[in-house]
Amino acid sequence: MERIALQKLIDWKTSPDRKPLLVRGARQVGKTWLMRDFGENHFDQTAYLNLEENAQGRQIFQASLSPTQLIPTLELLLNQSLAAETLLILDEIQAAPAALTALKYFQEQAPHLPVIGAGSLLGVALQSSASFPVGKVEFLDLAPLNFTEFLWATDRKRLADQLESEDWSLINLTKALFIEALRQYLVVGGMPAAVSLFSQGAGYEAIQKTQADILTAYELDIARHAPPELFPRLNEAWQSIPAQLAKESRKFTYKQIREGARGRDYEQALLWLEGAGIIHRVSRVSKPEAPLKAFEERQNFKIYLADVGLLARLSQLDPRVILDPDGVFLQFRGALSEQFVLQELIAQELDPRYWSAPNAQAEVDFVIQQRGQVYPLEVKAATNLNAKSLRSYRQRFSPKQMFRLSLADYARHEGLTDLPLFAANQLTHLIASED
Repeated sequence: MERIALQKLIDWKTSPDRKPLLVRGARQVGKTWLMRDFGENHFDQTAYLNLEENAQGRQIFQASLSPTQLIPTLELLLNQSLAAETLLILDEIQAAPAALTALKYFQEQAPHLPVIGAGSLLGVALQSSASFPVGKVEFLDLAPLNFTEFLWATDRKRLADQLESEDWSLINLTKALFIEALRQYLVVGGMPAAVSLFSQGAGYEAIQKTQADILTAYELDIARHAPPELFPRLNEAWQSIPAQLAKESRKFTYKQIREGARGRDYEQALLWLEGAGIIHRVSRVSKPEAPLKAFEERQNFKIYLADVGLLARLSQLDPRVILDPDGVFLQFRGALSEQFVLQELIAQELDPRYWSAPNAQAEVDFVIQQRGQVYPLEVKAATNLNAKSLRSYRQRFSPKQMFRLSLADYARHEGLTDLPLFAANQLTHLIASED
């Protein structure tokens, strides 16, 4: 599969001040495949070591942190040379905390050797690592395939190119093709295993089974790796997500988990799920001004999953409901639409929040900061363009530009841009073009 992240890896390889790279992302988003493909096509050879599976590998890093000793020892273990044109991949690196620490010494003492570490629970490990080499590594976050990558993988590159062209007259004329692809993406999602099955012509039943297997793998990770005292709360929080998103406001409430639940009882559990890349937290801002971080309220938030297809499966939605042209976005109160838009924003390296009025009479689904400005985004499930919350937002804050994403055609109004849902990936381009 063609991944946008490949170009970032190529840029990393050729960077004159390259540091060891850490690839973060949830289980089964394609980290191992991407690293191996990168090594195969851009290096003379690849040396691969899975530190979760290889006990000897873990012992090597426990014995020494010095590349002078590590490199020849790893060469013996892997039975290959670690020359400058060899990519060293340390997969599931969180299983060997000493290997994380050793990255500092690879950067300082062996910068000629390209090293990539990755792990499905890497984020969890970094939260608690006291010896993490701050400033000595670079990061790459890998998410499920976004909509563009989904189009590439399903032999619809022309549609992807058409979106990139921003020829809105042509896009509006052919919107039925985009909406059909969007419906399919909401069911299949962007997990590589599910997309691969779909691209090969598999039925939705087989795709749902694969998604169920991935969800089971997440639950097994929780059971195997989470601290025992956190496990019950982790499981409760995880299982409550569909019900949380079924509410009109989507705001995460602890009473939805169980009556009497309190935030302090579940904060560590939610941090663990975030670190594992399984969920995304979108916090409220009290005031939509730059920098958004300064007005963030971490105690008020919404939670989404890593992937829209997994959300549909976890919620036990029938694919026929999503694929139905008359009911595609009417079920689940638009939660799938918001989940989709969130993933597209993250793919554009945006860090969205949301805003709501103190009296809860108005709420804007997302606010983003770009080029020193804050832009509100309202997500509509179909073609209903009622924008009460945006009007309230405009009266309060007089934004430079607002965006409404729906199934309506692209259109520019005074201070408001209507953007088709399937074109959410063009948002940063539109903002840049306005400047």
